[in-house]
Amino acid sequence: MERVLAVIPARAGSKGIPNKNIRLVNNKPLVYYSIKNAIESEIISEVVISTDSPEIEIIAKQMGVKCKMREKKLCGDDITLDAVIYDVKKDFECDYVVTLQPTSPTLKVETLDKAIRFCMEQSLDSVISVINKPHLAWKEQGGKKIPDYEKRLNRQYLPPRYLETGAFVISRSENVTETDRLGKLIDVYEISEEEAVDIDSFEDLEYVNNIFRQKNIAIYVNGNNKRGMGHIYRALELADEFYTKPDIYYDINQTERKAFGETTHNLIEVNGLDELLLCLKRKKYDLLINDILTTTIDYMIAVRNCIPRAKIVNFEDDGEGVYKADLVINALYYDSSLPQMKAGERYYIASKLFMFYHPIEISENVKRIFIGFGGADPQNYTDRLLDIITQDDKYKEFQFIIVLGRAKENVVELLKFNDFSNIEVLFDIKNMPEVMSSCDIGITSRGRTGYELAILGVPTIAMAQNKREEKHGFVNNENGFTYLGLNPSDYVIKSALDMYIGMSKEERQQYQKRLLEHDLKNGRKRVKELIDSL
Repeated sequence: MERVLAVIPARAGSKGIPNKNIRLVNNKPLVYYSIKNAIESEIISEVVISTDSPEIEIIAKQMGVKCKMREKKLCGDDITLDAVIYDVKKDFECDYVVTLQPTSPTLKVETLDKAIRFCMEQSLDSVISVINKPHLAWKEQGGKKIPDYEKRLNRQYLPPRYLETGAFVISRSENVTETDRLGKLIDVYEISEEEAVDIDSFEDLEYVNNIFRQKNIAIYVNGNNKRGMGHIYRALELADEFYTKPDIYYDINQTERKAFGETTHNLIEVNGLDELLLCLKRKKYDLLINDILTTTIDYMIAVRNCIPRAKIVNFEDDGEGVYKADLVINALYYDSSLPQMKAGERYYIASKLFMFYHPIEISENVKRIFIGFGGADPQNYTDRLLDIITQDDKYKEFQFIIVLGRAKENVVELLKFNDFSNIEVLFDIKNMPEVMSSCDIGITSRGRTGYELAILGVPTIAMAQNKREEKHGFVNNENGFTYLGLNPSDYVIKSALDMYIGMSKEERQQYQKRLLEHDLKNGRKRVKELIDSL
């Protein structure tokens, strides 16, 4: 069994950041993290702190490791670490010496042990931690700045460029002298950018604190023709709010992969609840977000058993599972009888693109009409409106913009209506606010699209897709919409359309004024603050 000594050099003086090694990072002294890695290592057999600081000596003793108080002659700025490490090593019998810098708190013990094994298995004299950061670089030669590369290439095609980090140096014991630790057979061990942080500035301290605050996040979401697609859209928007890449799970029995559109988010399919629970248990998430319409008590208990320390946030949940959630957010309802429930339009998560658009300017006359019923349109309102406007010649003088969502079932059939000169049928568009902003009035259902039209101040007719949507609170007459209820007759729909077409500019301005009285753009900020506060 190889004997491995870990030496942690941690002196008191630091000019750039006073008291750097005992500064609290995520509520622990900076030096704590290197000591913890050394203690938890499966390979390191002895740990010694080299310091001139009484405070660091106390921390070392409290953590159960040895401390060697450094002589003054070894504390100067001109003293190399070789001499400091040798000063400790000479008192121990060991085969390898691992130098662990206290300024690398994000290094993982698993990475450290892999690097030590690599050094042993390859029979190397030493291994240095590095990060691979290929960049187009320049150098100075003969008083001139010249390229330090042969050919300009995109970063991913550049040759490796290894930069040393302060995380660790692994050395054979016999190579550790007062002037050297490396020997002749030297190699590098690449670590991740996150683990390679070397604290040298206050910006580094802040960055490391942010890393430690990062949560391991999972989102479970499903969307389809019956359930609607707003859940999918919201999940993708919310995922962009975190400074990490959440795992987004979906059940292949309920949701098709194409429902997510083109995205580089980490989508993970599961075949039923049992497989989801296995994934949650294996990954040990800090935060789980459910956007699956309704949760049960049994489901929430099962999730709690898999990730007992995680916080759980449910969106638009009208099931009994709300009683087991840490936070419930429902922008579509106004009832917030539970202390952990936040309801109302204040918590609507608008698409990022809508943040950059101003409300439309109400035109003198209606010319362009937006028709869009979200991702699915299970009531086939789109089909009914197309029948209405193609069977009456009076609508030929108006331009109708029809938007079909990803979950609409008869897209190919409806796209044929593009043959009409006054009808433009669009499928799964990427520029929704641009399309909406070009229209004078809108017709939609009572979900996400209603909020989007309200943000832009587009006077809108709305109708519910199902009994659940009938309960949605925001899209109503009081807030500036004309709400027709669930499954109104063609006569009612046609009458509302004719009324809007015939409205004066002043009348439509009054509708717009009521739509714009609500602060919908800042909902995503409020939601993120609520989640971060858990």
